[in-house]
Amino acid sequence: MKNRPFSLLTLSVRFPGRLLGGMLLLFGICACDQTGQGSSNSEGVDGEPVLVLQPAPAFNADSAYTFIAKQVSFGYRIPNTEAHRRCGDYLIGQLNQYGWTTYSQAFEVAAYNGTILKSRNIIGALNPGAKKRIILAAHWDTRPVADQEKEASQQMAPIAGANDGGSGVGVLLEIARTIAADSAKLGFGIDIIFFDSEDHGQPEFDRGPPRPDSWCLGAKHWAANKHVPGYKGYYGILLDMVGAAGARFYQEGVSLEYAPSVVQKVWAIGHKLGHGEFFVMEGTPGIIDDHRYINEIAGIPMIDIIQYHPRTGFGDFWHTHNDNMGIISKETLKAVGQTVVQTLYNEVAPAVPGPAQ
Repeated sequence: MKNRPFSLLTLSVRFPGRLLGGMLLLFGICACDQTGQGSSNSEGVDGEPVLVLQPAPAFNADSAYTFIAKQVSFGYRIPNTEAHRRCGDYLIGQLNQYGWTTYSQAFEVAAYNGTILKSRNIIGALNPGAKKRIILAAHWDTRPVADQEKEASQQMAPIAGANDGGSGVGVLLEIARTIAADSAKLGFGIDIIFFDSEDHGQPEFDRGPPRPDSWCLGAKHWAANKHVPGYKGYYGILLDMVGAAGARFYQEGVSLEYAPSVVQKVWAIGHKLGHGEFFVMEGTPGIIDDHRYINEIAGIPMIDIIQYHPRTGFGDFWHTHNDNMGIISKETLKAVGQTVVQTLYNEVAPAVPGPAQ
């Protein structure tokens, strides 16, 4: 086990053998967030804020499930492969179909072992001219090895990535479809970013020096090379492994450090919608995931909705061949998708009644 302090947080990298030591921040110690609470709260009894849910469309979990299955049908979405290229073209085509302005950010980056990965971040923009912008993100590539398999003979084969990769993208494609018609009503801008080369990090069986910096390569590239010069984001929500049956989403440490009010907002909305079973009001150690670099490099507060239990980790399917469509739950997709949709619509100021006629 490698210990490596990061800020004031306990950071567990996205593989158990890279647990990083430090201190878990509680809400009372968190740095001040850069975002406001919008217009979704009003004052209730004893001055306590009351969460008011603004009108929002329904999230279709069946459609999100279909989007995940479509990605899996292409095969392993590993950079430098035909399946990866075809899936990327499909994602762009879907965003275009729903009327989003798309950007394809091609780049090459070296993996932990020196392999050059021909990569592509895919961005869809709604209301591209709006100054206030909220980012919704997920990674779309899949793991080239199954390094969490117990049998060494099974570790070198890639994984299907239905949950780790496919689920976040599927939810975001369904959100893109759902809210496209409401662009004028929303008023602000939304950027869906599909980060590439997130899951090509150093496997545990590699005997070289530890490389915790070998993950999240697409997010690092975007953070340093925005798709629009001078891009500013209000806040962001990253979705990673958000489709498995029985998933629980704890409040992740990096999110609590950089964007505590966004965490509070999203988890409160999840509970108000009746999805409190999924959104657990308990903090966890921080995780090295795409949002870390959006916070640190780009300076945009971003949270991570990710399946991660503080004692049992990412689930027994994680980085194994069990990460397939058999573990995907429409109930989980609904809980996450509806919560994110509602969070967006709670940014819309409620109509103020005019004077009586």
